[in-house]
Amino acid sequence: MTAIKHALQRDIFTPNDERLLGIVNVCKAGKKKKNCFLCATVTTERPVQVKVVKVKKSDKGDFYKRQLTWELRDLREVDAKDASKENPEFDLHFEKAYKWVASSTAEKNSFISCIWKLNQRYLRKKVEFVNVSSQLLEESVPSGESQSVAGGDEDALDDYQELSTREEQDIEGMMEMCEYAISNAEAFAEKLFKELQVLDGANIQSIMASEKQVNILMMLLDDALTEVDTIEGKLSSYEEMLQSVKEQMDQISQSNRLIQISNTNNGKLLDEIQFIVNYMDLSKGHIRALQEGDLTSPKGIEACINASEALLQCMNVALRPGHDKLMAVTQQQHLFAELRDTFARRLTNHLNNVFVHQGHDQSSTLSQHTAELTLPKHSPLHRDLLRYAKLMEWLKNTHREKYEGLSRTYVDYMSRLYDREIKDFFEVAKIKMAGTSKEAKGKFATLPRKESALKQETESLHGSSGKLTGSTSSLNKLTVQGSNSRRSQSSSLLDMGNMSASDLDVADRTKFDKIFEQVLSELEPLCLAEQDFISKFFKLQQHMTVPETEETDGSMPSRNPPLDMVRLMMTNIFHSIDTELNSLIALGDKIDSFHSLYMLVKMSHHVWTAENVDPASFLSTTLGNVLVTVKRNFDKCISGQIRQMEEVKISKKSKVGILSFVTGFEEFAELAETIFRNAERRGDLDKAYVKLIRAVFMNGEPTHFFEGVEARVAQGVREEEVSYQLAFNKQELRKVIKEYPGKEVKKGLDNLYKKVDKHLCEEESLLQVVWHSMQDEFIRQYKHFEDLIGRCYPGSGITMEFTIQDMLEYFSSIAQSH
Repeated sequence: MTAIKHALQRDIFTPNDERLLGIVNVCKAGKKKKNCFLCATVTTERPVQVKVVKVKKSDKGDFYKRQLTWELRDLREVDAKDASKENPEFDLHFEKAYKWVASSTAEKNSFISCIWKLNQRYLRKKVEFVNVSSQLLEESVPSGESQSVAGGDEDALDDYQELSTREEQDIEGMMEMCEYAISNAEAFAEKLFKELQVLDGANIQSIMASEKQVNILMMLLDDALTEVDTIEGKLSSYEEMLQSVKEQMDQISQSNRLIQISNTNNGKLLDEIQFIVNYMDLSKGHIRALQEGDLTSPKGIEACINASEALLQCMNVALRPGHDKLMAVTQQQHLFAELRDTFARRLTNHLNNVFVHQGHDQSSTLSQHTAELTLPKHSPLHRDLLRYAKLMEWLKNTHREKYEGLSRTYVDYMSRLYDREIKDFFEVAKIKMAGTSKEAKGKFATLPRKESALKQETESLHGSSGKLTGSTSSLNKLTVQGSNSRRSQSSSLLDMGNMSASDLDVADRTKFDKIFEQVLSELEPLCLAEQDFISKFFKLQQHMTVPETEETDGSMPSRNPPLDMVRLMMTNIFHSIDTELNSLIALGDKIDSFHSLYMLVKMSHHVWTAENVDPASFLSTTLGNVLVTVKRNFDKCISGQIRQMEEVKISKKSKVGILSFVTGFEEFAELAETIFRNAERRGDLDKAYVKLIRAVFMNGEPTHFFEGVEARVAQGVREEEVSYQLAFNKQELRKVIKEYPGKEVKKGLDNLYKKVDKHLCEEESLLQVVWHSMQDEFIRQYKHFEDLIGRCYPGSGITMEFTIQDMLEYFSSIAQSH
């Protein structure tokens, strides 16, 4: 119990300037499991206040805490239950009776005795003690455990006293006089005992000799005791006189505390009122702007922005506990909700009208843009609408459903506007691309038979499905009407080989390139401007880039709601771009398959530019998808040229000469190098070169003679009987072989190397790869001819005039010489 007493004094009462004088371990009657401590305490400051404190252990059990406190002056009665028998129960009567059971009768008696002493010393109004032994109230508390528990008299001193300096010096002197004081403590103690006996005898004799002086001293002591009784009587009368003053001072102190509490409460109440007034008061000007502010003028819009921001601050203020129960706060919140809803309706209706009007506006036609092939600019509309950007942000934070409704309305009506403009734009582009003159377009209305048929043909090229629906004959008719000098729509290496450079109609292809570039150049700023406006106006520009994280492998991009919203809106607004672009690409490819080269270069450049600006933009995604179609058309063009090489028929009159598709390949390379100069997709052309060169060699390997030999074998003639046919006898075979001596072969290879070197990009490794592939192809052809001669002319001894080793030397020497 002593340890608990010290712990309570240190942790609970010392911080409150109190002293613990009595303690008892108790529990409520009938609830013995919930133990607590009743403590009798006094304050260290004047006037002294005496309290009874109930202390309980915390739920966690690691510290004690105050639970209840009573003023001792409020204690009316102490009932010990039984004065003659030991009984641990007792009652304390404050405003109501509290029944307790002490852990032991000794603790109970010590605590009651402590209460009695404190009552006698500090209180004028005496507490009534019932069923308490009079001996317990008059005598001091017994020594031992009871005294330590009750605390005893507050002025009691500890039994232990330290030695004074003089006593320490005397003991040291005695020990120095006796040499064995430390080595033989028993002998030293015996010597001290003998000397003490001698001193005691001397003291007794001295006392007996001074009996007279003792009697005088005793008389003086009696007189002193009498005076002490007199002084105590006076002090008691003084104490009774001061007791009334003490009670008055206690009442004054209590009143001062109540006044301080009242002042504190008034200050806190004033702070709460100021908080409500400062943060939940909306000026009349703001209210008027929200209710009837002009949403068409710049000043009116600015006033509405300021009012909406002030309203949002008032609605989002963090109320303190209890504020929501105040009538004034409830009324203000209701007012704010009405103002919010009213202004949200006004703003939504106004912007809806703006979107609808813009969507139905017919003034932005393409008539003034026809000659230049340009798209109307919407920067004035964007500039006007961006004045409402902050209001849209407010609407997004307060009325999400109205904000989303406005987003849908904007997309709906703007998609109609852009759909008209883009379709008109692509219609003009297709007319220009097909070669229809400006005058012919202007005569659509005046010449309904001939020219309107032309228009009908053009319209069939970009129907609602976005695909070419016109037949090949109608497209050819349209092409011939547009340009009499235009060559056939199906360009090929064979055609190019049979034509001169001036016949290739380079001007038409240049015109197509400019038209296609103009189309892409007009679409790019249009889409970027619209995406930038949507991001700013609808406040979707946060986190517009998709960061690469260690958790994603690139197959599934991380979620980005603002970016996804922008993509969805742009896709719905410009849903016709993908269709119209594919239709235009199909038309260009239909007119001239070589247009795919121009389109691949231009489209790749614009995709690269769009990705540098914003890799996640709608424009970058759309152009990237269309680029796949363009690349597919390019591959189809190359495959078509190879197929035409395979289907070529050589005239029987032609004995010696350059194959038409070989010359055509040279012309193709010149055209392709012009188009792909410094292009991002140069690698696609280099891959096409490999395919075309391989096709040139594969389809150029049989001369008319060997083609006939293989044809006879294919018709069922036995291989060993081919040499008996007149056109394919051994003499004819010798003539054919004689036309290809090693010298001519080397000369042809040298010319071929120069052409390849001329048209490939300046990368030595690429030239080496192509030259090595050509060497392998020549060796394959040589072995094929040797095998054919060996099977069809067995035992003839006829062979080529050069060997495979000679061919390897030709390729090596040509490569080293350059």
